[in-house]
Amino acid sequence: MARKATRSRARRPAPKAPRAGSPRERIIEAFMELLAENPIERIGLAEIASSAGVSLADLRGEFSSPLAILAAHVKEIDRKVLSEIDPEMAEESPRERLFDVLMRRLELLAPHKQAVRSLLRSARSDPPLALALNALAVRSQQWMLTAAGISAAGPKGMLRAQGLSCLYANVLRTWVDDEDEGQARTLAALDRELARGQRFSGLLDELCRIPEAACAFRQRMRGAPRRGRDRDARVAA
Repeated sequence: MARKATRSRARRPAPKAPRAGSPRERIIEAFMELLAENPIERIGLAEIASSAGVSLADLRGEFSSPLAILAAHVKEIDRKVLSEIDPEMAEESPRERLFDVLMRRLELLAPHKQAVRSLLRSARSDPPLALALNALAVRSQQWMLTAAGISAAGPKGMLRAQGLSCLYANVLRTWVDDEDEGQARTLAALDRELARGQRFSGLLDELCRIPEAACAFRQRMRGAPRRGRDRDARVAA
């Protein structure tokens, strides 16, 4: 019996070292680690709290749901990208600046590649999740456009952010399977997608000019009869 007890104790895993950082930071770190190993729909709040070493009360005080934790992680990646804007890129073209911003984002995401792969896999079979992730991505890409010196304001800016979100999602699908240290496939995919995005942006600019031209034309047409009536009045006088 004593030998069995000894073997049982020997097989027991060593306790994990406490996580460093604030409760909020520990929760985000624990969630991303769990996401790397499990689909998001199978990650429970109790599991997150246990892995982070916090109580359920502390978890609820910081976040309302797993998606809220993910949103905080995305926001932190945004903040790091914005804090590392390269001033030497200011003279480059908008496309080159955006390329630099998005590659820096991928570098920051590298430790979480497995988690990103898990999310992409879940989103393919879960339309509500895909919509929620898209909303997070659009908000994030508005900041990436701004970091690259490209307007993200107004309806046109929102369309740009939505288009960039779709293009970036395509790049992520290549990136999660690109194990090459030089990231050659990812670089090529990003360059290709930005070329498509540049054409889309040009088309968008043209489409946005159509309503402006139509408004100007209507104003001219409204003014034409009035001018005609004024001329007729002057002749009659």
